[in-house]
Amino acid sequence: MILNPNSDYVEHMECILAMDLKGGVVVHGAKGRRETYAPLDWGLAASAEPAAYLADMQPKYLYIADLDRICGVGDHDRQVKELAGMVERCYVDRGCRSPSDLMGGVVNVIGTETAGDDLAGYAGSYLSVDIMDGRVVPSGEAPRSVLEQAEALPFAGCILLHISGVGTGCGLPVDLEDLRAAYGGRLLWGGGVSGVRDLDVLEGAGFDGAIVATGVHRGTIPLEWLREGRTCS
Repeated sequence: MILNPNSDYVEHMECILAMDLKGGVVVHGAKGRRETYAPLDWGLAASAEPAAYLADMQPKYLYIADLDRICGVGDHDRQVKELAGMVERCYVDRGCRSPSDLMGGVVNVIGTETAGDDLAGYAGSYLSVDIMDGRVVPSGEAPRSVLEQAEALPFAGCILLHISGVGTGCGLPVDLEDLRAAYGGRLLWGGGVSGVRDLDVLEGAGFDGAIVATGVHRGTIPLEWLREGRTCS
């Protein structure tokens, strides 16, 4: 739990549903190997069709990765706008390559994987620090260094996205508090969250939210937490 210094009560960390879109459907995969991602037909939802899937899951907050647009082979813009209208807040990484790519009505997520070197033009968006095997994609920098640089940029917050941990439930790195200390703004974590214990660790380290999916479908994270939009332990 996170103590808000401006109040007398304890805040809980946001719990955000991750949705990967590829070829018009919700997909599940692991370790960032996108060519192997397949329709999510084994989880809690009855359908991998995006709107039907979301209607079954009913999260308060949603994070969408449009994998087709990130990879430059198409987009899900129509579906993304529909889905954003079904939740209270929708974070969207659609592979922005310049500020002209920003979408209205969502919280734009700017991934280091696609955005290029000039990150100053994305005021009000979130920076996704995309990490593979412990290094930021594509620069190869340490995540802490990129977070420190983000302090001087006009982002509304940052996401540490452990791409090589996505879909694996592999757990968390040991340097979470060091990473949290590197950035003073809102900071979310995504990738490798195995269950409630990992959420407790993230909350204890001072993270403001966690992006989850596999643990929910496997029953190690309560679906109700997504519907409440917060951890409840």
